[in-house]
Amino acid sequence: MIISRCIRKTLLLSVLFTLLFLSAAPLLFAQSEKPNIIYILSDDQAWSDYGFMGHPHIETPNIDQLAADGLTFTRGYVTAPLCSPSLASIITGLYPYQHGITGNDPEFSSEKPRYQTDWQEARSRLYKDYLDEFQKHPTIPQLLQKLGYVSFQSGKWWGGHWSEGGFTDGMTHGDPSRGGRHGDEGLKIGREGMEPIFKFMDKAIADNDPFFVWYAPFLPHSPHTPPDSLLNKYLPKAPTKAVAAYWAMCEWLDITVGQLLDKVEEQGLTENTLVVFVTDNGWIQDPERPNRYAPGSKQDPQDMGIRTPIIYKWPAKIKPRMETEYLTSSIDMVPTTLAAVGMDPLPEMQGVNVMDQKALASRKRIYSMDFSHDMVAVDQPEKTLESRMIISGTWKLIAPGPANAATNEIQLYDILQDPMERQNLADAHPKVVKKLLASLNDWWPGKDR
Repeated sequence: MIISRCIRKTLLLSVLFTLLFLSAAPLLFAQSEKPNIIYILSDDQAWSDYGFMGHPHIETPNIDQLAADGLTFTRGYVTAPLCSPSLASIITGLYPYQHGITGNDPEFSSEKPRYQTDWQEARSRLYKDYLDEFQKHPTIPQLLQKLGYVSFQSGKWWGGHWSEGGFTDGMTHGDPSRGGRHGDEGLKIGREGMEPIFKFMDKAIADNDPFFVWYAPFLPHSPHTPPDSLLNKYLPKAPTKAVAAYWAMCEWLDITVGQLLDKVEEQGLTENTLVVFVTDNGWIQDPERPNRYAPGSKQDPQDMGIRTPIIYKWPAKIKPRMETEYLTSSIDMVPTTLAAVGMDPLPEMQGVNVMDQKALASRKRIYSMDFSHDMVAVDQPEKTLESRMIISGTWKLIAPGPANAATNEIQLYDILQDPMERQNLADAHPKVVKKLLASLNDWWPGKDR
Protein backbone atom coordinates (compact mmCIF):
# COMPACT_ATOMS: atom_id res chain seq x y z
CA MET A 1 0.00 0.00 0.00
CA ILE A 2 2.78 2.41 0.93
CA ILE A 3 4.70 1.44 -2.20
CA SER A 4 1.57 1.99 -4.27
CA ARG A 5 1.11 5.52 -2.84
CA CYS A 6 4.76 6.28 -3.56
CA ILE A 7 4.40 5.16 -7.13
CA ARG A 8 1.26 7.27 -7.55
CA LYS A 9 3.04 10.27 -6.04
CA THR A 10 6.03 9.77 -8.34
CA LEU A 11 3.78 9.50 -11.35
CA LEU A 12 1.89 12.62 -10.30
CA LEU A 13 5.11 14.61 -9.89
CA SER A 14 6.29 13.33 -13.25
CA VAL A 15 3.09 14.46 -14.93
CA LEU A 16 3.27 17.87 -13.24
CA PHE A 17 6.89 18.31 -14.30
CA THR A 18 6.01 17.35 -17.86
CA LEU A 19 3.15 19.85 -17.93
CA LEU A 20 5.35 22.60 -16.54
CA PHE A 21 8.04 21.85 -19.10
CA LEU A 22 5.57 21.83 -21.96
CA SER A 23 4.07 25.12 -20.85
CA ALA A 24 7.54 26.69 -20.84
CA ALA A 25 8.68 24.95 -24.01
CA PRO A 26 7.15 27.41 -26.50
CA LEU A 27 9.16 30.23 -24.91
CA LEU A 28 12.34 28.18 -24.88
CA PHE A 29 11.86 26.94 -28.41
CA ALA A 30 10.91 30.41 -29.66
CA GLN A 31 14.15 31.81 -28.31
CA SER A 32 16.27 29.02 -29.76
CA GLU A 33 14.51 29.29 -33.12
CA LYS A 34 15.34 32.94 -33.71
CA PRO A 35 17.32 32.87 -36.94
CA ASN A 36 20.83 34.23 -37.08
CA ILE A 37 21.04 36.84 -39.83
CA ILE A 38 23.93 37.64 -42.16
CA TYR A 39 23.95 40.45 -44.72
CA ILE A 40 26.60 39.95 -47.41
CA LEU A 41 27.13 43.19 -49.34
CA SER A 42 29.26 43.19 -52.46
CA ASP A 43 30.88 46.53 -53.25
CA ASP A 44 30.94 47.87 -56.84
CA GLN A 45 29.96 44.85 -58.94
CA ALA A 46 27.78 44.61 -62.05
CA TRP A 47 24.64 42.48 -61.89
CA SER A 48 26.01 40.30 -64.68
CA ASP A 49 29.39 39.55 -63.07
CA TYR A 50 28.64 36.19 -61.45
CA GLY A 51 28.78 32.66 -62.73
CA PHE A 52 25.08 32.01 -62.04
CA MET A 53 24.14 35.23 -63.87
CA GLY A 54 25.89 33.98 -66.99
CA HIS A 55 29.29 35.66 -67.04
CA PRO A 56 31.49 33.64 -69.40
CA HIS A 57 34.73 34.05 -67.43
CA ILE A 58 34.22 35.20 -63.82
CA GLU A 59 34.05 32.22 -61.47
CA THR A 60 31.93 32.60 -58.33
CA PRO A 61 31.19 29.03 -57.18
CA ASN A 62 30.30 29.94 -53.60
CA ILE A 63 27.84 32.68 -54.53
CA ASP A 64 26.50 30.40 -57.28
CA GLN A 65 25.77 27.76 -54.64
CA LEU A 66 24.20 30.37 -52.36
CA ALA A 67 21.94 31.37 -55.26
CA ALA A 68 21.02 27.74 -55.94
CA ASP A 69 20.16 27.16 -52.26
CA GLY A 70 18.12 30.33 -51.80
CA LEU A 71 15.29 32.43 -53.14
CA THR A 72 17.22 34.31 -55.80
CA PHE A 73 15.86 37.34 -57.61
CA THR A 74 17.71 38.01 -60.85
CA ARG A 75 15.79 41.29 -61.30
CA GLY A 76 16.83 43.02 -58.10
CA TYR A 77 17.57 46.73 -57.71
CA VAL A 78 19.17 49.02 -55.15
CA THR A 79 17.79 52.41 -54.17
CA ALA A 80 20.75 54.42 -55.53
CA PRO A 81 23.83 53.79 -57.72
CA LEU A 82 26.20 55.06 -55.03
CA CYS A 83 27.42 53.23 -51.94
CA SER A 84 26.58 55.54 -49.02
CA PRO A 85 22.89 56.17 -49.82
CA SER A 86 22.47 52.59 -50.99
CA LEU A 87 23.90 51.12 -47.78
CA ALA A 88 21.87 53.53 -45.65
CA SER A 89 18.74 52.18 -47.33
CA ILE A 90 19.81 48.59 -46.75
CA ILE A 91 20.20 49.13 -43.01
CA THR A 92 17.07 51.28 -42.45
CA GLY A 93 14.59 49.99 -45.04
CA LEU A 94 14.06 53.57 -46.25
CA TYR A 95 14.74 55.40 -49.50
CA PRO A 96 17.48 58.09 -49.58
CA TYR A 97 14.96 60.94 -49.67
CA GLN A 98 13.57 59.50 -46.40
CA HIS A 99 16.74 58.80 -44.41
CA GLY A 100 18.63 61.89 -45.57
CA ILE A 101 21.82 60.28 -46.91
CA THR A 102 21.73 61.02 -50.64
CA GLY A 103 25.47 61.19 -51.39
CA ASN A 104 28.85 60.19 -50.07
CA ASP A 105 30.09 63.56 -48.83
CA PRO A 106 28.78 67.04 -48.07
CA GLU A 107 29.68 69.62 -50.68
CA PHE A 108 32.19 72.23 -49.55
CA SER A 109 35.21 74.07 -50.87
CA SER A 110 38.56 73.33 -49.32
CA GLU A 111 42.11 74.38 -49.99
CA LYS A 112 43.23 71.01 -48.64
CA PRO A 113 43.43 67.99 -50.96
CA ARG A 114 40.36 65.81 -50.92
CA TYR A 115 40.46 62.82 -48.56
CA GLN A 116 43.51 64.03 -46.60
CA THR A 117 43.25 64.57 -42.84
CA ASP A 118 42.29 68.28 -42.83
CA TRP A 119 39.67 67.67 -45.49
CA GLN A 120 38.39 64.62 -43.57
CA GLU A 121 37.95 66.62 -40.38
CA ALA A 122 36.14 69.44 -42.18
CA ARG A 123 33.93 66.88 -43.90
CA SER A 124 33.10 65.24 -40.58
CA ARG A 125 31.87 68.51 -39.09
CA LEU A 126 29.58 69.16 -42.07
CA TYR A 127 28.45 65.55 -42.29
CA LYS A 128 27.02 65.69 -38.77
CA ASP A 129 23.76 67.24 -39.99
CA TYR A 130 23.24 64.30 -42.34
CA LEU A 131 24.23 61.78 -39.70
CA ASP A 132 21.80 63.36 -37.22
CA GLU A 133 18.96 62.99 -39.73
CA PHE A 134 19.96 59.40 -40.53
CA GLN A 135 20.04 58.47 -36.84
CA LYS A 136 16.42 59.50 -36.37
CA HIS A 137 15.54 56.25 -38.11
CA PRO A 138 16.08 52.87 -36.42
CA THR A 139 18.56 50.53 -38.06
CA ILE A 140 18.04 46.79 -38.32
CA PRO A 141 20.65 46.11 -35.57
CA GLN A 142 18.75 48.45 -33.24
CA LEU A 143 15.44 46.77 -34.00
CA LEU A 144 16.88 43.28 -33.55
CA GLN A 145 18.51 44.21 -30.26
CA LYS A 146 15.01 44.47 -28.76
CA LEU A 147 14.79 40.71 -29.25
CA GLY A 148 18.16 39.99 -27.68
CA TYR A 149 20.28 39.97 -30.82
CA VAL A 150 23.94 40.92 -30.78
CA SER A 151 25.34 42.45 -33.96
CA PHE A 152 28.67 43.01 -35.69
CA GLN A 153 29.71 45.66 -38.22
CA SER A 154 32.51 44.96 -40.69
CA GLY A 155 33.51 46.49 -44.00
CA LYS A 156 31.90 49.55 -45.58
CA TRP A 157 30.21 51.84 -43.06
CA TRP A 158 29.57 55.57 -43.46
CA GLY A 159 27.80 56.24 -40.17
CA GLY A 160 30.73 57.07 -37.89
CA HIS A 161 31.65 54.62 -35.12
CA TRP A 162 29.96 51.22 -35.41
CA SER A 163 27.97 51.88 -32.24
CA GLU A 164 26.24 54.84 -33.91
CA GLY A 165 24.53 52.37 -36.21
CA GLY A 166 23.19 50.37 -33.30
CA PHE A 167 25.69 47.53 -33.56
CA THR A 168 26.80 45.87 -30.34
CA ASP A 169 30.29 45.27 -31.77
CA GLY A 170 32.27 46.16 -34.85
CA MET A 171 35.43 47.35 -36.54
CA THR A 172 34.94 50.89 -37.85
CA HIS A 173 36.03 53.72 -35.53
CA GLY A 174 34.91 56.66 -37.70
CA ASP A 175 37.59 59.04 -36.39
CA PRO A 176 38.39 61.50 -39.24
CA SER A 177 41.88 62.18 -37.82
CA ARG A 178 42.62 58.51 -38.48
CA GLY A 179 40.99 58.21 -41.89
CA GLY A 180 37.48 57.50 -40.62
CA ARG A 181 35.17 58.19 -43.53
CA HIS A 182 33.67 55.06 -45.04
CA GLY A 183 34.93 52.09 -43.06
CA ASP A 184 38.57 52.58 -41.97
CA GLU A 185 39.57 49.49 -39.92
CA GLY A 186 36.46 47.69 -41.11
CA LEU A 187 37.78 47.69 -44.67
CA LYS A 188 40.36 45.10 -43.69
CA ILE A 189 37.70 42.41 -43.47
CA GLY A 190 37.93 39.90 -46.28
CA ARG A 191 41.10 41.38 -47.73
CA GLU A 192 43.02 40.52 -44.56
CA GLY A 193 40.99 37.57 -43.40
CA MET A 194 37.71 36.84 -41.62
CA GLU A 195 38.91 36.42 -38.04
CA PRO A 196 37.06 39.42 -36.49
CA ILE A 197 33.71 38.06 -37.67
CA PHE A 198 34.58 34.52 -36.59
CA LYS A 199 35.53 35.68 -33.06
CA PHE A 200 32.24 37.55 -32.79
CA MET A 201 30.29 34.51 -33.96
CA ASP A 202 32.11 32.21 -31.52
CA LYS A 203 31.24 34.47 -28.58
CA ALA A 204 27.61 34.82 -29.66
CA ILE A 205 27.33 31.04 -29.95
CA ALA A 206 28.97 30.51 -26.56
CA ASP A 207 26.57 33.02 -24.98
CA ASN A 208 23.59 31.49 -26.79
CA ASP A 209 22.78 34.85 -28.39
CA PRO A 210 21.13 35.14 -31.79
CA PHE A 211 23.35 37.31 -33.99
CA PHE A 212 23.34 39.71 -36.93
CA VAL A 213 26.44 40.13 -39.12
CA TRP A 214 27.01 43.06 -41.49
CA TYR A 215 29.66 41.76 -43.91
CA ALA A 216 30.35 44.60 -46.38
CA PRO A 217 33.91 43.93 -47.59
CA PHE A 218 35.86 46.34 -49.77
CA LEU A 219 35.49 43.76 -52.57
CA PRO A 220 35.59 43.87 -55.52
CA HIS A 221 35.97 47.63 -54.93
CA SER A 222 39.14 49.34 -56.11
CA PRO A 223 42.03 49.27 -55.54
CA HIS A 224 41.97 46.13 -57.63
CA THR A 225 44.83 44.29 -55.96
CA PRO A 226 43.92 40.59 -56.11
CA PRO A 227 46.29 37.80 -55.13
CA ASP A 228 48.72 37.01 -57.94
CA SER A 229 47.22 33.56 -58.37
CA LEU A 230 43.83 35.05 -59.21
CA LEU A 231 45.22 37.80 -61.43
CA ASN A 232 47.29 35.30 -63.42
CA LYS A 233 44.21 33.11 -63.82
CA TYR A 234 42.29 35.88 -65.59
CA LEU A 235 45.06 37.59 -67.59
CA PRO A 236 44.76 35.15 -70.54
CA LYS A 237 40.97 35.51 -70.57
CA ALA A 238 40.53 39.27 -70.26
CA PRO A 239 40.93 41.93 -72.97
CA THR A 240 43.21 44.06 -70.75
CA LYS A 241 45.04 43.79 -67.44
CA ALA A 242 42.62 46.28 -65.86
CA VAL A 243 39.68 44.03 -66.70
CA ALA A 244 41.54 40.92 -65.52
CA ALA A 245 42.24 42.58 -62.17
CA TYR A 246 38.57 43.44 -61.70
CA TRP A 247 37.45 39.92 -62.63
CA ALA A 248 39.95 38.51 -60.15
CA MET A 249 38.55 40.77 -57.44
CA CYS A 250 35.08 39.34 -58.06
CA GLU A 251 36.41 35.84 -57.44
CA TRP A 252 38.28 37.06 -54.34
CA LEU A 253 34.96 38.27 -52.94
CA ASP A 254 33.49 34.86 -53.71
CA ILE A 255 36.27 33.08 -51.82
CA THR A 256 35.56 35.12 -48.68
CA VAL A 257 31.84 34.43 -49.00
CA GLY A 258 32.71 30.74 -49.05
CA GLN A 259 34.80 31.14 -45.91
CA LEU A 260 31.93 32.84 -44.09
CA LEU A 261 29.34 30.26 -45.15
CA ASP A 262 31.73 27.42 -44.26
CA LYS A 263 31.98 28.87 -40.74
CA VAL A 264 28.19 28.87 -40.46
CA GLU A 265 28.11 25.26 -41.64
CA GLU A 266 30.89 24.14 -39.29
CA GLN A 267 28.95 25.55 -36.34
CA GLY A 268 25.81 23.70 -37.36
CA LEU A 269 23.91 26.94 -37.94
CA THR A 270 23.06 26.70 -41.64
CA GLU A 271 19.48 25.49 -41.24
CA ASN A 272 18.39 28.43 -39.12
CA THR A 273 20.49 31.27 -40.52
CA LEU A 274 19.00 33.82 -42.89
CA VAL A 275 21.68 34.90 -45.37
CA VAL A 276 20.94 37.87 -47.63
CA PHE A 277 23.21 38.80 -50.53
CA VAL A 278 23.14 42.06 -52.50
CA THR A 279 25.56 44.54 -54.05
CA ASP A 280 25.55 48.24 -53.16
CA ASN A 281 25.84 49.51 -56.73
CA GLY A 282 27.06 48.43 -60.14
CA TRP A 283 30.33 48.72 -62.01
CA ILE A 284 31.65 48.57 -65.56
CA GLN A 285 35.42 48.29 -65.58
CA ASP A 286 37.16 50.82 -67.81
CA PRO A 287 39.34 48.58 -69.96
CA GLU A 288 42.20 51.06 -70.25
CA ARG A 289 42.26 52.70 -66.82
CA PRO A 290 42.87 50.44 -63.82
CA ASN A 291 40.55 50.96 -60.83
CA ARG A 292 38.21 53.20 -62.81
CA TYR A 293 34.61 52.64 -63.83
CA ALA A 294 33.11 53.42 -67.21
CA PRO A 295 30.06 55.67 -67.77
CA GLY A 296 26.67 54.04 -67.45
CA SER A 297 27.46 52.15 -64.26
CA LYS A 298 28.34 53.50 -60.81
CA GLN A 299 26.74 56.93 -60.13
CA ASP A 300 24.46 56.52 -63.16
CA PRO A 301 20.78 55.52 -63.43
CA GLN A 302 21.33 52.71 -65.93
CA ASP A 303 20.80 49.10 -64.88
CA MET A 304 24.57 48.61 -64.76
CA GLY A 305 24.45 51.10 -61.90
CA ILE A 306 21.38 49.95 -59.94
CA ARG A 307 20.56 46.34 -60.83
CA THR A 308 21.79 43.44 -58.69
CA PRO A 309 20.84 39.87 -57.94
CA ILE A 310 19.35 39.61 -54.45
CA ILE A 311 19.48 36.28 -52.62
CA TYR A 312 17.63 35.10 -49.50
CA LYS A 313 18.75 31.76 -48.09
CA TRP A 314 17.05 30.29 -45.01
CA PRO A 315 16.75 26.50 -45.33
CA ALA A 316 14.35 26.21 -42.39
CA LYS A 317 11.80 28.55 -43.97
CA ILE A 318 12.55 29.54 -47.57
CA LYS A 319 12.21 27.12 -50.47
CA PRO A 320 14.98 27.59 -53.07
CA ARG A 321 13.80 29.21 -56.29
CA MET A 322 15.40 31.18 -59.11
CA GLU A 323 12.97 34.06 -59.56
CA THR A 324 13.33 35.73 -62.96
CA GLU A 325 9.95 37.48 -63.15
CA TYR A 326 9.15 39.32 -59.94
CA LEU A 327 10.91 42.58 -59.20
CA THR A 328 12.58 43.16 -55.87
CA SER A 329 14.61 45.89 -54.24
CA SER A 330 17.14 46.27 -51.46
CA ILE A 331 14.35 48.22 -49.74
CA ASP A 332 12.76 44.80 -49.07
CA MET A 333 15.64 43.48 -46.97
CA VAL A 334 14.62 45.07 -43.67
CA PRO A 335 10.88 44.18 -43.87
CA THR A 336 11.82 40.61 -44.79
CA THR A 337 14.31 40.38 -41.93
CA LEU A 338 11.76 41.74 -39.46
CA ALA A 339 9.18 39.24 -40.69
CA ALA A 340 11.72 36.44 -40.15
CA VAL A 341 11.97 37.34 -36.44
CA GLY A 342 8.27 38.04 -35.96
CA MET A 343 8.36 41.85 -36.02
CA ASP A 344 6.21 44.19 -38.11
CA PRO A 345 7.84 46.75 -40.41
CA LEU A 346 7.72 50.38 -39.37
CA PRO A 347 4.92 52.41 -41.03
CA GLU A 348 7.33 54.45 -43.16
CA MET A 349 8.94 51.36 -44.72
CA GLN A 350 7.82 50.84 -48.32
CA GLY A 351 9.40 47.44 -48.95
CA VAL A 352 7.67 44.06 -48.82
CA ASN A 353 8.40 40.76 -47.14
CA VAL A 354 9.70 38.66 -50.04
CA MET A 355 8.59 35.48 -48.26
CA ASP A 356 5.01 36.67 -48.83
CA GLN A 357 4.13 35.46 -52.33
CA LYS A 358 0.96 37.55 -52.47
CA ALA A 359 2.87 40.73 -51.63
CA LEU A 360 5.39 40.00 -54.36
CA ALA A 361 2.70 39.28 -56.93
CA SER A 362 0.69 42.40 -56.07
CA ARG A 363 3.60 44.81 -56.42
CA LYS A 364 3.73 46.16 -59.94
CA ARG A 365 6.63 48.61 -59.77
CA ILE A 366 9.78 49.53 -57.87
CA TYR A 367 11.80 52.74 -57.68
CA SER A 368 15.33 54.04 -57.47
CA MET A 369 17.00 57.45 -57.49
CA ASP A 370 20.32 58.99 -58.45
CA PHE A 371 21.81 62.00 -56.67
CA SER A 372 25.08 63.88 -57.02
CA HIS A 373 28.09 62.45 -55.23
CA ASP A 374 28.20 65.46 -52.89
CA MET A 375 25.20 66.64 -50.84
CA VAL A 376 24.26 70.31 -50.39
CA ALA A 377 21.21 70.36 -48.10
CA VAL A 378 19.96 67.65 -45.78
CA ASP A 379 16.41 69.03 -45.82
CA GLN A 380 16.31 69.59 -49.60
CA PRO A 381 17.44 66.40 -51.35
CA GLU A 382 15.97 67.58 -54.64
CA LYS A 383 18.83 70.07 -55.00
CA THR A 384 21.19 67.26 -55.94
CA LEU A 385 18.62 64.97 -57.60
CA GLU A 386 19.91 63.84 -60.98
CA SER A 387 17.36 61.14 -61.88
CA ARG A 388 14.38 59.20 -60.61
CA MET A 389 13.79 55.70 -61.95
CA ILE A 390 10.74 53.46 -62.08
CA ILE A 391 10.73 49.84 -63.25
CA SER A 392 7.39 48.23 -64.05
CA GLY A 393 7.09 44.94 -65.90
CA THR A 394 9.19 45.17 -69.03
CA TRP A 395 9.47 48.97 -68.85
CA LYS A 396 12.01 51.23 -67.21
CA LEU A 397 11.65 55.01 -67.18
CA ILE A 398 14.36 57.49 -66.21
CA ALA A 399 13.17 61.00 -65.37
CA PRO A 400 15.89 63.68 -65.11
CA GLY A 401 16.04 65.82 -61.99
CA PRO A 402 17.05 69.44 -61.42
CA ALA A 403 20.73 68.57 -60.86
CA ASN A 404 21.07 66.58 -64.08
CA ALA A 405 23.54 68.46 -66.24
CA ALA A 406 23.78 65.72 -68.90
CA THR A 407 20.22 65.59 -70.22
CA ASN A 408 16.68 66.81 -69.63
CA GLU A 409 14.97 64.17 -71.76
CA ILE A 410 12.80 61.35 -70.48
CA GLN A 411 14.23 57.93 -71.23
CA LEU A 412 12.11 54.78 -71.67
CA TYR A 413 13.49 51.31 -72.24
CA ASP A 414 12.14 47.84 -72.75
CA ILE A 415 14.53 46.60 -70.11
CA LEU A 416 13.99 42.90 -70.85
CA GLN A 417 14.64 43.20 -74.56
CA ASP A 418 17.24 45.96 -74.20
CA PRO A 419 19.06 45.39 -70.87
CA MET A 420 21.95 47.67 -71.86
CA GLU A 421 19.50 50.55 -72.53
CA ARG A 422 20.62 51.41 -76.03
CA GLN A 423 17.26 52.38 -77.59
CA ASN A 424 15.18 55.14 -76.01
CA LEU A 425 11.52 54.36 -76.78
CA ALA A 426 9.98 57.42 -75.10
CA ASP A 427 8.80 59.04 -78.35
CA ALA A 428 7.33 55.77 -79.60
CA HIS A 429 5.30 55.10 -76.45
CA PRO A 430 3.95 58.41 -75.08
CA LYS A 431 1.09 56.72 -73.18
CA VAL A 432 3.53 54.46 -71.33
CA VAL A 433 5.67 57.49 -70.48
CA LYS A 434 2.65 59.41 -69.18
CA LYS A 435 1.49 56.51 -67.01
CA LEU A 436 4.91 55.75 -65.52
CA LEU A 437 5.74 59.41 -64.94
CA ALA A 438 2.43 59.88 -63.11
CA SER A 439 3.24 56.88 -60.90
CA LEU A 440 6.72 58.21 -60.25
CA ASN A 441 5.40 61.65 -59.27
CA ASP A 442 2.77 60.11 -57.03
CA TRP A 443 5.49 58.12 -55.26
CA TRP A 444 7.97 60.99 -54.82
CA PRO A 445 7.76 64.13 -56.99
CA GLY A 446 11.40 64.99 -56.45
CA LYS A 447 10.75 67.58 -53.78
CA ASP A 448 9.24 67.85 -50.31
CA ARG A 449 5.54 67.08 -50.37
